[in-house]
Amino acid sequence: MSPSAAPTPDDVPASVGVRDDSREPYSLNALLLYFLRLGTFGFGGPIALVGYMQRDLVERRGWVSKQDYMEGLALAQLAPGPLAAQLAIYLGWLRAGTVGATAVALAFVLPSFIMVLALSALYLRYGGLVWMQGAFYGIGAAVIAIIGRSAYKLVRLTIGKDRLLVALFAVSAVVTAWTESELVWVFVLCGVIALVVNAPPRFLRRTTSAAALAPWLVTGLYGAASGPMLWKILTYFAFAGAFVFGSGLAIVPFLHGGVVNEFHWLTERQFLDAVAVAMITPGPVVITVAFIGYLVAGALGATLAALGVFLPCYLFVIIPATYFRRSVSNPSVKAFVDGVTAAATGAIAGAAFILGRRAIIDVPTAVIALVTLWMLVRVKGVSEPIVILGAGVVGIVAQYAKGA
Repeated sequence: MSPSAAPTPDDVPASVGVRDDSREPYSLNALLLYFLRLGTFGFGGPIALVGYMQRDLVERRGWVSKQDYMEGLALAQLAPGPLAAQLAIYLGWLRAGTVGATAVALAFVLPSFIMVLALSALYLRYGGLVWMQGAFYGIGAAVIAIIGRSAYKLVRLTIGKDRLLVALFAVSAVVTAWTESELVWVFVLCGVIALVVNAPPRFLRRTTSAAALAPWLVTGLYGAASGPMLWKILTYFAFAGAFVFGSGLAIVPFLHGGVVNEFHWLTERQFLDAVAVAMITPGPVVITVAFIGYLVAGALGATLAALGVFLPCYLFVIIPATYFRRSVSNPSVKAFVDGVTAAATGAIAGAAFILGRRAIIDVPTAVIALVTLWMLVRVKGVSEPIVILGAGVVGIVAQYAKGA
């Protein structure tokens, strides 16, 4: 090329950091329809939902560049709240700013919220029936296998063979299983340790080389909820949404510590049923909070619980999004994210142990859990909701056999 010739695109090296804008054009309405379908039919939990977005929006349709997708995924891992919902909100923000983020959040969450409301009403009215008790008897065992499988997949995806992250994962898992609750300071400490070891600040490098409403709206298991109870539901779940890192399953041990151990809103059985409801409905797993809110304070309780848990993650995406895009490649930011993610994955493993002790109580439930795990690992293309519904049928049969 002569000195006076202008460089062609092929002459520009890929390492200069220029974004790839060669994406297919798409409208906000098209994006909303996609997330409405994903929220309605997207089974499989947070890892599956994140994978669907990459497959559909990046690889097949070309609406989102790989770089933008990876940055959104990094922000979703860094900020507290449900992973899949935050990534969806970020992609909506990329398309149309705050309006896009808000519209996508509603489209993604609303379908599963409506389904959970319907299941909550049925559970509250018919929860004492033998067939429903049998269904959740089987489903609870299957859910334990699914949570365990999800924890394993998260370990492979986020931790790999990094010894430090494996150690942080193990510590978080043991602490969660031992205390039967999710401790925020453990997450923060793991993030700080990974930051100091893998990307120490400059000042450390010099000293170390290591790096009053209609009653039916607020009526739950214990009658009509009071105003203070509704406020407690909103603030508790908002706190959960603001301080729980990782995928939607990471909130399970946190909720168990508060809902069962601290406030005694639900029994162990009812809490496991709440997790099961979230697993058999599409969309974000964290929608289980709506089921809990409904049992405590009816439809309004479900709405406040969902609003509380999703509002922080929404704000954590749209507020820092612009600044995050400028600093996502910073080694310190990445190291902190890695440490927090390892701790969150460990908490999920600890939650599987805690819930497993309550759900797997006899030979039939142990068999259901083992068969579910075998199907998830060995049977290609198996649908988790179908497996869970099958486990429910087996549970009903087992319960009737016991009573015979």
